[in-house]
Amino acid sequence: MNVRRLLHLGAMMNLRTRFALAFAGVAAAAIAVVVALSYQTTANVLQVNADESFNDTVKDLVGEAQAGVLSPASFLLPGGDESVRYRLPRTPLVASQVLNPDGTVALREHPAGGLPVTAQDRALAASPAAGQLQGRLVVVEGDQYRLVTVALGGGRGAVQLAQRLTETRQLLADLGRRLIVAGLGVFVAAGLVGWVVAGRVTRRLVRLTDTAENVASTGRLDTPVPVRGRDEVGRLAAAFDSMLGQLARVKDDQRHLVQDAGHELRTPLTSLRTNVAVLRRFEELSPEARQRLLDDLGTETRELTHLVNELVELATEQHDQEAPQRVALAALAERVASRARRRTGREILVDADADAVVHGRAAALERAMSNLVENAAKFDPGGTAPIELAVSADRVVVRDRGPGIAAEDAARLFDRFYRATAARSLPGSGLGLAIVREVALSHGGTVFAENRSGGGAAIGFTLNGRTPGV
Repeated sequence: MNVRRLLHLGAMMNLRTRFALAFAGVAAAAIAVVVALSYQTTANVLQVNADESFNDTVKDLVGEAQAGVLSPASFLLPGGDESVRYRLPRTPLVASQVLNPDGTVALREHPAGGLPVTAQDRALAASPAAGQLQGRLVVVEGDQYRLVTVALGGGRGAVQLAQRLTETRQLLADLGRRLIVAGLGVFVAAGLVGWVVAGRVTRRLVRLTDTAENVASTGRLDTPVPVRGRDEVGRLAAAFDSMLGQLARVKDDQRHLVQDAGHELRTPLTSLRTNVAVLRRFEELSPEARQRLLDDLGTETRELTHLVNELVELATEQHDQEAPQRVALAALAERVASRARRRTGREILVDADADAVVHGRAAALERAMSNLVENAAKFDPGGTAPIELAVSADRVVVRDRGPGIAAEDAARLFDRFYRATAARSLPGSGLGLAIVREVALSHGGTVFAENRSGGGAAIGFTLNGRTPGV
């Protein structure tokens, strides 16, 4: 199986399985290290102890041989003298055999078949030098031995000592099997524990995923989101719940916008349709009627164009697409006032702080100021008092001496498409002040509207989170 196949299989696993496998993998690595260290340590201890014991036996034998007092008769030959001077080790792990000077076997303890005797061993048996030795590995009756032959010297024979290695290796093999079985048991237990722990860790993620899939498949933004805990999963659930709430509000706003837009568009479209029907009899109309019809068509067309433009701007939030920059509000206010004077013929007074500079979107702020001034001029078309545009670094307010704000209109003045009773006979879409509110909110502020003492209204917005005020 190649690496790509493994990666594909890994991608298909759920998060719980990945957690469990990762937990088991870490446990397996730790178990492998512990088993290897345990086996190596135990093997070293057993091997060292066995080797040290055998080496001490060989060393003692060499010392006695070099003293020149040993001969084959010194090892308690069968039927010989009981006054022995040296005894060979009698343990299951050490075999021994005594050679005569001619290399024949004088005494064997075990194994029953005896230890192998080579020409080198016979040469040592006849050697005059005591304590000479040679070692090698041999196999006797299926068991492996470490064989050492020690010359007694003076041509008196030799002694063979053999350390049996099979038991140690069998013990180590048995230990290895036990460690492997124990390691597998711990690995399985670690996998089960990892599965349980991973289930507890991913339970909330699974629920959150199910909720997200349910929202994606049904489109229901009011689906409840399980929000628990303050860890990363809890924060993710809270953020997802907040996102769904915002999407639901945006969707609701869009629905209301479409409904309100349809309602507002119905009137100018109906008027246009009526006028188009009258155009079929254009030749039958009097010159005065023709002029009224053309004037009405022009007015309705302009109103419809203005309404569509404001709908597009409000729906697409074009003011948010403009790059923020340093904006001098005084220059902006003078430009708005100059344009309003040409359009309305009204006197527009500007009271602007020359140092009023904000970080914002110039076109959006200019549009908001212009809407406020046009709104004041519309509600007081025949007024003689000037319209005041006051600008500072944190507030924009337009004051007029018109009819003021009715109590029933104050709460909904900045709503989309809302038109006060006094304004329903006036041109407009009901979106101008709604755009002012959107611009204010996008600049960290809010809107306000109050009646002035002595008559008129003061309508404006704040910037950079400042509190409203006139």
